[in-house]
Amino acid sequence: MLYHNPMANSATILANDALIAKMAEFYAGSLDLDSNPNALWIAKSEGVVVTAYSKVHNGFHKVLFQGEKAEYEASIWGNKEPAKEKKEPTRVSKFPQIGSDEVGTGDFFGPICVCAAYIDEAHLSLLKELGVTDSKKMTDEHILEIGPTLIREIPYSQLSLGNEKYNEVVRKGLNMNSIKARMHNQCLLNLKAKYPFAQVYQDQFAEPGLYYSYLKNEPEVLRGIIFSTKGELAFPSVASGSVIARYSFLRKMKALGEQFDCEIPFGAGEAVDEFAMGFAKKYGIETLQSITKSNFANMKRILAAQDS
Repeated sequence: MLYHNPMANSATILANDALIAKMAEFYAGSLDLDSNPNALWIAKSEGVVVTAYSKVHNGFHKVLFQGEKAEYEASIWGNKEPAKEKKEPTRVSKFPQIGSDEVGTGDFFGPICVCAAYIDEAHLSLLKELGVTDSKKMTDEHILEIGPTLIREIPYSQLSLGNEKYNEVVRKGLNMNSIKARMHNQCLLNLKAKYPFAQVYQDQFAEPGLYYSYLKNEPEVLRGIIFSTKGELAFPSVASGSVIARYSFLRKMKALGEQFDCEIPFGAGEAVDEFAMGFAKKYGIETLQSITKSNFANMKRILAAQDS
């Protein structure tokens, strides 16, 4: 349900719990959980401020978009009735195929990892045997177990962006989605060059027009992509990319923990804040900033706690 206020640059949608969770993941790099007691969270994105409120209207959350891109941003999320959101269209995989996905975008610590994977019908029995599906539905232990086999048997292109470089490009004006778009584009180009007849799929994190706008200054852009929400469940190439990306992320998080002789927590919640504050006391705030995504609201809270 999309409502537009003609007197101001604002728009409102109603979202169920599943959509709210998806939006929170999408805006993870710019979430502020504390500035408004009536809000679940607030996010500042390009040209818009998004405020998700507590439940209203028969169990749905009200989400307010404000700014010059308010109506456009709201239309990305509000083009369907919330009650119908769970109904997914029938999607048919074509082979051979290339699919890409990413992990690490909602984690304060650790890199962003993007992977594109190539799958033909000969790979399907292996994927079934290994239990490959959406990485979010698999345990990390399972992913670490099958990861070596998967990267040996499946053609893929994987890129990781560490947090020092992430913070550098953010300071230059890139946001999380423009970073992801560039990484996806490069991974897909790498594989498409080797397998030019493969159909390309991507787990959709931005409306296609917005995705391509992020790439307007890139020297080469792959077109003809089929974008799909929950693409990991529909396309085995996207699922494989998701698992390989998670495998790379887990290995890099383990290496980071070994570097500092500790276990680095995942996510961006209260436990992460508590760990990060202890880490800053031991190693210094500059070291913490070098291994975290410093534009996350976590850093704002940590700096505020240090000043108090």
